[in-house]
Amino acid sequence: MLPRLLDPRPYFTHLPDPRRVTRNKLHPLQDILMIVLCAVLSGVEDWVGMEAFAEEKEAWLRGFLDLPNGIPSHDTLSDVMGRMDPVAFRAGFTAWATAALPNLAGEQVCVDGKTVRGSRDGENPAVHLVSAFAGQARWVLAQQAVAEKSNEITAIPDLLALLDLQGAVVSTDAMGCQKAIAQTIIDAGADYVLALKDNHPTLCEDVQLWLDTEVACGRLPIHETIEKDHGRIEIRRYTLSNQIDWLEAKPDWAGLQAVGRVESIRIIGDQTSTEHRYFLCSLTDPERFAASVRGHWGIENQQHWVLDVQFGEDACQTRNDHSAENLALIRRIALNVLRHNGPSRDSIRRRKLRAALNDDYRLRLLFGQPGPAAA
Repeated sequence: MLPRLLDPRPYFTHLPDPRRVTRNKLHPLQDILMIVLCAVLSGVEDWVGMEAFAEEKEAWLRGFLDLPNGIPSHDTLSDVMGRMDPVAFRAGFTAWATAALPNLAGEQVCVDGKTVRGSRDGENPAVHLVSAFAGQARWVLAQQAVAEKSNEITAIPDLLALLDLQGAVVSTDAMGCQKAIAQTIIDAGADYVLALKDNHPTLCEDVQLWLDTEVACGRLPIHETIEKDHGRIEIRRYTLSNQIDWLEAKPDWAGLQAVGRVESIRIIGDQTSTEHRYFLCSLTDPERFAASVRGHWGIENQQHWVLDVQFGEDACQTRNDHSAENLALIRRIALNVLRHNGPSRDSIRRRKLRAALNDDYRLRLLFGQPGPAAA
């Protein structure tokens, strides 16, 4: 199911304005948000560039913005985006994203964290964000900041609580392999595939020993895929076992139905490498397990990588107050609408260039008129 592109403005009309009501509040909050979004859609990555973009496009912007006092300065853009309440902004984003993709049944929701490295400021740590990404639809659903002196373990349940997960499959890396997170997913009517590593040493050792032995003895079916690309061969062998009554920890994990193993063999020239990974699953279908493991990489290569390479997220040194988190959310809005509006042959980079040059295309991106095909 593809998302239905919607005008984002109604979802942000109730954002609290962080500025005091004085005669110096010259620019409406909605104008500032839309200027920043238009600039990011067009490939602009810094506040000075956003001001310059808005000055060049002032006549076009006046077609849907008030701009009672002209174009806000780059200092105003930075100050307002830094002071804006990130919790309220996240809520507006999630309302928009889930209205566009309201039914997650059958969808894979990939959950993973990402650090905005350029936001580190002296002794202050960089902003770390956890995102939920609809893998099949290629759509960012929600974002949650990890609080200082905390980690993804506490942020993931808050993130999942924002979504109607009924019928979905939620996948996480090893950080998300926690009993409370498994319970949250099952309570929401979803299934899970949780990567299992040494953060649960006894459990991981038990599962590894069991699966390795069963595979070596030929007692479990294997689902194999082979991919060949640019001189590289990748062989993946997926094994899933629902024979887990022997597992002492089983009652502690809500909905646990099976344990899985993936053997990944990579051949490049005369070099061969092999890796084994292990999983806890509420799924019992080997093919769905294989698809979920493979699909989880979508959040890495279709969200994280694109944000860094195409939007310069890691390189961005915006640091004041909440600006790094809020600007990251603007990028995710831009990524969503760019990905689902344009010819399928166009890359994100080319679509940003088209948005910079073509006022009609930029308007279509903003107000939810679907393009010819999704990329």
